[in-house]
Amino acid sequence: MLPIFTVVPQNLEGMRQQVLERFASLIENQTRTQLFAENVGALVHDVNAEINAGHAQSIQLLDKIDISQADRDAIQSRLRNDMALAGRLDKTLELLLGERRRQWDVNDEHLRRVMLDFNRTVENLAGTLVEKDLLERQSHVLENIIISHEKVSQWRLFVQEILSSFHSIFPFNFFFIAFAEEHGLSLYLYFLGDYSHEVKESVRGRLVREMLAKLGLPEDTLIDTEEFEIPAHAKVSSLNDIDLITVRVPELDTLNLAGVLGVAYGSLQKLTAQEASVIRSILAVMVMVVGSSKALSKTLAELEYYSTHDPLTGLHNRRHFNEMLEYEIDRSERHRHEFSILMLDLDDFKDINDTYGHPCGDATLRAVSEIVRGTMRKGDLTTRIGGDEFAIILTETSQDGAREVAEKLRMVLRDHKFEAPNGKTFHITTSIGLIAYPKDAQNISDLMAGVDIGLYRAKSIGKDSVCSVEQVEDKIQTGRHVRDHAEKLREALRNGHIQPYFQPILDCKSGEIFAYEALARLVEPNGETISAGAFIETIEKYGMGRELDRVMIQKSLETLKAHIVGNGVPRKLFINLSSQEIQGRGVLGFADKLCQELGIPPQSIVFELLERDAIGDMTHMRKFLTELRRSGFSFALDDFGSGYNSFHYLRELHFEFVKLDGDFVRNILVSRIDHALVKNLSCMCRDLGMMMVAEFVESQEVMKVLQEMGVNYAQGFHLGVPTPRIL
Repeated sequence: MLPIFTVVPQNLEGMRQQVLERFASLIENQTRTQLFAENVGALVHDVNAEINAGHAQSIQLLDKIDISQADRDAIQSRLRNDMALAGRLDKTLELLLGERRRQWDVNDEHLRRVMLDFNRTVENLAGTLVEKDLLERQSHVLENIIISHEKVSQWRLFVQEILSSFHSIFPFNFFFIAFAEEHGLSLYLYFLGDYSHEVKESVRGRLVREMLAKLGLPEDTLIDTEEFEIPAHAKVSSLNDIDLITVRVPELDTLNLAGVLGVAYGSLQKLTAQEASVIRSILAVMVMVVGSSKALSKTLAELEYYSTHDPLTGLHNRRHFNEMLEYEIDRSERHRHEFSILMLDLDDFKDINDTYGHPCGDATLRAVSEIVRGTMRKGDLTTRIGGDEFAIILTETSQDGAREVAEKLRMVLRDHKFEAPNGKTFHITTSIGLIAYPKDAQNISDLMAGVDIGLYRAKSIGKDSVCSVEQVEDKIQTGRHVRDHAEKLREALRNGHIQPYFQPILDCKSGEIFAYEALARLVEPNGETISAGAFIETIEKYGMGRELDRVMIQKSLETLKAHIVGNGVPRKLFINLSSQEIQGRGVLGFADKLCQELGIPPQSIVFELLERDAIGDMTHMRKFLTELRRSGFSFALDDFGSGYNSFHYLRELHFEFVKLDGDFVRNILVSRIDHALVKNLSCMCRDLGMMMVAEFVESQEVMKVLQEMGVNYAQGFHLGVPTPRIL
């Protein structure tokens, strides 16, 4: 059966008719020939019968004729021979006609089979051509389904575009999408054509009943219907004549999304299996389009929400705070209004996480958010801008008014009882910084710097207090200078203005140079050289330590490579690392790869960390030392003795080198205690298999005492100043 809304190509149908007519003509000609042969055979048979009858009668008449017996016998013999010949002719003709009949029957069967086979072939070919046409139109529909951000956000209208193309393949009457959502059932109904209000009402009622049943929803479910009308010529006489083809939308548990979509069409249109398959394949694609668009639309809405909201507390986040602060500055400037900013930081909040766990900390932050939100006016903006930091914009509020609000909020938070998981209660306090526009500052940068200063001041005077900005201009200028200095350093790192300088480390026994320490120097455009002490704190504060480490490693190894090429002897090189590197930032892999590229043995490199940084995270430090030694590098503990528990670390960890804090070394000539400490530390390191390096050697007398104590190596300005080359 061919599809109801397609036709066989006319040229193919004409060819079939022509060939079938020729087959019929052949069969007709064969039938006529057979009939003619049968008639000729019958005629011959009849003539032979007449001849035989006449001959038999002649033989009888011969007996009555008076002729000689010899003549009689001769004539009778001739007649009997003719009769026998006629009989043989009859039999031969009968055999010939029988064989022809058999051949005719075979030919007839062959012709009928060829005709039937040809007809089936033509029908299959017609079906194939129809299928190709159907698939091409299906492909055309699918090619137009291109998902974009605009179409995802406007997916209802996107469905209309698809349905217009779909309808050109299959003239359905209605299309519907039903989603089971948190609020109830959402039904999107598309009418293909202009239908009366009564028909639409009937369709709506039937689809609601069937969708509730298919989705397993109760009859009293809240229904939200949205309808669309697409111009078309489809009509339906009765809803009893409507059939449905439906496909389920895959359930997405994470999005709480389940649904059904499908088409309704007049059931008087009988679909072939091929048509139903094509329709279902298009519906399957539409399921993915609609389901994905719905899910993506929901996800985009959530992303848009969380781009301006904190997911833990539901408050607005730092991004929204910055946008609204800029808006409020512009609005207040135009209307000559005041406004104030409060910056809250919960005091010792880390203790709550450490004592009761992070889930309790999260619950506390949510409770604090509700308290803050409930204390503020409707027009104020409350935001969470960091871990336990909150920022509030108090619109049209002076500094005095803001102080009253801040004090009230501080007291409410201090008096509130928070509950721990074990049922016990605890209290928290908060420090609050305050700044007013335009009294204290007139732009975003100064306002934020000022409120930070106020918050810091509230912390420094004992916490649980509110502080506004005093002498804000000086403080802001100081903060701005620090930030400008940080940007200058960032630019210097990027442009190669931070260079390594190399200070020699001498062998105390031989007095020869044993190694060099690479020290960072900022080289100004005018040639002035600035030591690391002037900028290292800013580098660490603004997170540029990792970048500095890699710059120093690369430039130091390149200098060492040039020294090896020029002198042929590799020098041992001490290179400082920032504390972040023990967290596994990949610096060892970077250095190992660079050593391979430059042909420098890793055994020539000693990485050093300050004692306070090295022992801050013992677990990561052990892993770092293991990886360091696996790569062939050595390690030096810098400023040993500057902490209060230094000997504990010598027991827990092994170092190749220990660099003694210079405060012990510089006083060994005048302090009996420092002299004894250095001497005994030297003996202890020797017993533990560690090499000691004494820093701050500023005179020959100090060097001589160190040699007498058996200290392995020494370093200081008396022994050699840092230079840009390795000598």
